[in-house]
Amino acid sequence: MAIITLTSDFGLKDHFIGTLKGTIYKELPDAKIVDISHDISPFNIQECAYILENSYKSFPEGTIHIVGVDSEPTPENQHIAVLIDGHYFISANNGVIGLITSEIKPEKVVEVNIPNPLHGSFPVMDVFVQVACHIARGGTLEVVGKPFNQLKDLREFAPSVTDNGKKIIGSIIYIDNYGNVVTNIHKSFFEAYRKGRDFEINARTTKIKKIHNKYSDIINFDLEKNKRQGAGDLLALFNSANYI
Repeated sequence: MAIITLTSDFGLKDHFIGTLKGTIYKELPDAKIVDISHDISPFNIQECAYILENSYKSFPEGTIHIVGVDSEPTPENQHIAVLIDGHYFISANNGVIGLITSEIKPEKVVEVNIPNPLHGSFPVMDVFVQVACHIARGGTLEVVGKPFNQLKDLREFAPSVTDNGKKIIGSIIYIDNYGNVVTNIHKSFFEAYRKGRDFEINARTTKIKKIHNKYSDIINFDLEKNKRQGAGDLLALFNSANYI
């Protein structure tokens, strides 16, 4: 039985996650369900894409990922099912999949069109779970939808380069549980424009001229403890996902 993951902005206070899991187990008693995160900031597409991009590859091919962020269908926010890198994603066409596939071409994309769908206020349960269970039983995407080639592309979320290639302007896409601020500037992008030159990172009124390899690099262990820099002090590094 395929693994089904859940990523949403539902939080854990309400009944939504329990309802989703119960509906899946009712259809597939032997299902394997994994929670990736339910603490995505409400409707935060960029944050959701960052979490998914850096977690889905840890799962085996054939895993089915249900994405419950900004999932209400509209003429501009169609429900889609996508095969990417051997993984299935069921989501709204709100830009999450477009961000994940910025450097990976989807193998297959369909606009979901299942017969007799429930049209309630909980499309993740009414539609996405049905599609996920269909795929988990060995069903194909062609049965649940028609080919689709209009993935929403959120280019405004990408870093920009100005001043004749001398300046990269990025934005914050995520703040993790430790308070680390993650930007949308990937190491490969940074190095491609840096070209070995000295650099300066400007974060509001703070300037940083060095990128460390790990957090403890900022500590000078030759100094007495009360004179050292340490936890909570500002530094820059590329995280495990290779973003500044």
